[in-house]
Amino acid sequence: MSNKQGVTFNVQRFSTEDGPGIRTTVFMKGCPLKCAWCHNPEGISFKPQLVWYDRRCIGARDCLKACPENALKLTPKGMIIARSLCTVCGLCADACPAVALEVIGRKWTAEALVDEALKDVTFYRASGGGVTISGGEPLAQPEFVKEFMASCRAAGLHVALDTSGFAPPDVWEECVRLADLVLLDLKTLDESRHREYTGVDLAPILDNARRTAAFGVPVWVRTPVIPGYTDSEKNIREIAEFAARHVPTVERHDLLSFSNLCTSKYERLETNFPLRGRELLTKETMERLREASEAAGMKNAVWSGPTRIAEKE
Repeated sequence: MSNKQGVTFNVQRFSTEDGPGIRTTVFMKGCPLKCAWCHNPEGISFKPQLVWYDRRCIGARDCLKACPENALKLTPKGMIIARSLCTVCGLCADACPAVALEVIGRKWTAEALVDEALKDVTFYRASGGGVTISGGEPLAQPEFVKEFMASCRAAGLHVALDTSGFAPPDVWEECVRLADLVLLDLKTLDESRHREYTGVDLAPILDNARRTAAFGVPVWVRTPVIPGYTDSEKNIREIAEFAARHVPTVERHDLLSFSNLCTSKYERLETNFPLRGRELLTKETMERLREASEAAGMKNAVWSGPTRIAEKE
């Protein structure tokens, strides 16, 4: 095994929403897409990032003494991080007794990450679970991800690849061949809207989706249902029709309802959440979209995520 290193922003154990059974989901850091509704903004940048958790802070100020760049200042309103000075060395986080400061972005070798995943192998085998490689966009770290996926397969682990599909054709083919399941995000089939919403072209994603058929790998299409962006019946029908026609190994269509629980993540990163204050969708809306997907050709459409109670007329 090589000494290639990959950067993650989270390794989530006992996950039940990223493929079948109980899983360990590895979230790779960095993504070429810039979706307005991104639920994991800490996964967008490829670089490590320092964040401060106000509820954890006990005001010990050990972090201030540890920072060699004098980039931290604790005020009555909270911690101020001078990001132009901060080198994200992590010394402040190491010094904090309350773990109120954290560097998001950890380097792993494939061997170490496989060892981490194997800690829960008993649960995988009992539940039909395994490992899911997600992000960010995992295929933006292709060499490491290929090695990690191959190592998981060699260890007998079920491997799911959770991806936007935005990757060069050779990277796509090499990684899909190593997957037992592909979780493919399809947000919209409107090219101009896709570019507006995500910042990247749609064509490479659809081309890769079509290529998947050649490998016989099962696919779960996933659509984030975002109010004002992707929540029309027309959009859901178009995605379902495309998948049913061009991705013959598709097994289900997951409709993932919009969540605003990520707002605090944006605040910690000192960035704006474009959908701040946007209302959740209703159960009635999600059920209607599920029915639209099945009517368009998907034999198994399901929805999940938070919803709100519809207002009485």
